[in-house]
Amino acid sequence: MAKQEDQFKKVLSHAKEYGYVFQSSEIYDGLSAVYDYAQNGVELKKNIRDYWWKAMVQMHENIVGIDAAILMHPTTWKASGHVDAFNDPLIDNKDSKKRYRADVLVEDFREKINEKINKDITKAKKRFGDAFNEEEFISTNPNVLRRQKQMDEITVELTRVQEENDLEGFRNLILDLGIVCPVSGSKNWTEVKQFNLMFGTQIGASAENSTQVYLRPETAQGIFVNFLNVQKTGRMKIPFGIAQTGKAFRNEIVARQFIFRMREFEQMEMQFFVKPGTQKEWYEAWKQTRLKWHLSLGMGAENYRFHDHDKLAHYADAAADIEFNFPFGFKELEGIHSRTDFDLSQHEEYSGKKLQYFDHTENKSYVPYVVETSIGLDRMFLAVFSKSLVEEELENGTTRTVLKLPAVLAPYKAAILPLVKKDGLPEVARKIMDELKWDFNVFYDEKDAVGKRYRRQDAAGTPFCITVDHDSLEDDSVTIRHRDTMEQKRVKISDLKAIIKAEVDVKKWLQKM
Repeated sequence: MAKQEDQFKKVLSHAKEYGYVFQSSEIYDGLSAVYDYAQNGVELKKNIRDYWWKAMVQMHENIVGIDAAILMHPTTWKASGHVDAFNDPLIDNKDSKKRYRADVLVEDFREKINEKINKDITKAKKRFGDAFNEEEFISTNPNVLRRQKQMDEITVELTRVQEENDLEGFRNLILDLGIVCPVSGSKNWTEVKQFNLMFGTQIGASAENSTQVYLRPETAQGIFVNFLNVQKTGRMKIPFGIAQTGKAFRNEIVARQFIFRMREFEQMEMQFFVKPGTQKEWYEAWKQTRLKWHLSLGMGAENYRFHDHDKLAHYADAAADIEFNFPFGFKELEGIHSRTDFDLSQHEEYSGKKLQYFDHTENKSYVPYVVETSIGLDRMFLAVFSKSLVEEELENGTTRTVLKLPAVLAPYKAAILPLVKKDGLPEVARKIMDELKWDFNVFYDEKDAVGKRYRRQDAAGTPFCITVDHDSLEDDSVTIRHRDTMEQKRVKISDLKAIIKAEVDVKKWLQKM
């Protein structure tokens, strides 16, 4: 746990030092759970968004995109259930004065039990070596069985209190498990209360004539209310999808863990409309498709896992999360949900307008079912950034900090470095930069010794450094250095574009799917 905390602190520090993420309004002591993406961060964020959009929209002829407004008619949120039911169960610790989500406290407690099971398995693997039978160990070891039984009991009770909205039951579960406040270490808890997460504001020329509206808490509803417009104007046939990226807002009282949970965040969502009765097979298909997208970035299959929901929303018939191993443990990165026909049916009822699809093959109209994929862009940013940040011991006994971002996502693809600031080398370097910038985001740096510049670009995540030296004036060649291996090669200036493209081309990365 201490190692995880140390790594997380390094992530926060590095994100600021190398121009990725700043605290919002920092000169005024900041605004809690609100962050600004800096010069490198905005590029990484854009590249992640583009990588998702290309895979989701451009590579699927039956998926199109929209960009719906943040402000929507207030009845939208009544129909979707957000006005009445978009709440979190919150509990305060009287000693630390800190507020927590009750369900998250229980889930974190359960995950700690799971971590103990994994430690038992790891120890047994080391002890028995090749003779170790993991399946047999899990099914027979008394400690594992006891802990698994405890986890199952917690899951059953947590599901019950969530489904019944039993706030007293939430508190009793926390007390029965002996859960302590992470800050004070005490069990001095208040009652559990529900808190609505939507930000409200007013539209109108005067207070008397204003209308209560909300900053959208999700992007999905903008897709649902435009379902028929897109279907008819695009002549879309079932099955088809509508994708959207954009800002959403939630008044998170328990915002924490840097950009993992913020009040202003960005989502990348796709709603896939299907014939009723086929939703389960499409749900399974999208689970696998989305996992393959994540794996295409090469951040390690062991860092992902599926988590099926213990509690389903009343409108869903299946739901799972793709969880990622963040510096603070496995947490939700993306959700895949089979939402049935709830959303379109609700908007039909509240608007009085038909939102149905006429199926020419069956000669009838029906309300389509929906399979949703929804990923937080900020969470994806944190997953990529935190997993890429490593410290390496080199052969000469020194260490280097390197941000091994997937090259396709890196803010700058190459840094152009003249060996010295004279003798015509900067002019050659500038000429190379002027040529490459049409195809790639490239960076020019002539300050400090070239070794320092290498280290600086390693830490910033730049995949290639291109050094122009005195020989370049004679042979039209440069030294290209790869960030991950530190390997250096002499190549022709005319070959640079092809070399860089081979490493950063989106097609190469997405074809791994």
